[in-house]
Amino acid sequence: MKIGYARVSTQDQNLDLQRDALKSAGCGRIVEDTASGSKRDRSGLERVREQLRKGDVLVVWRLDRLGRSLRHLIELMNDLEGEGIGFQSIQEAIDTTTSGGKLVFHIFGALAEFERNLIRERTKAGLEAARARGRKGGRKKKLDQKKRALAVQLYRAKEHTIPEICQMVGVSKPTLYAYVEEAKKDMST
Repeated sequence: MKIGYARVSTQDQNLDLQRDALKSAGCGRIVEDTASGSKRDRSGLERVREQLRKGDVLVVWRLDRLGRSLRHLIELMNDLEGEGIGFQSIQEAIDTTTSGGKLVFHIFGALAEFERNLIRERTKAGLEAARARGRKGGRKKKLDQKKRALAVQLYRAKEHTIPEICQMVGVSKPTLYAYVEEAKKDMST
């Protein structure tokens, strides 16, 4: 059975175009959704996933109706393929129930992986270049050296509770503990 998934981002938008196209494509059922495509968790998408069975085909008017991120689309396609469910996108003429359609989607997957690897390599190169220029990564410390030393001194004196120390110096508990650990490391070197 072909089951259609139609989505608009807001209540003001109209589903008629998608509904008509999905009916023309032979969908016996159409699940409608009103949610941003950037959200991974959408009630309509969950409903359509619950209805799909092995041998069924999920049909959308366009790929962007299913998701905005190529990574999410590929994960979803892999899930569907693993469950024996086909996929069709009317506008892009993708049909994973055919060999050609599977090839197109695998090419999309390879391109997405290539893009992720490029981003990872660029990030790594940028961090290495910054380190070579003497820059450290990460966020700047909230307190200067003197205030960090005061926070550690108050902690070690054990005259105040942790929340009191945090309030006095203006940091969170995890930040205070990080300063204490940093001071321990500095003492051991």
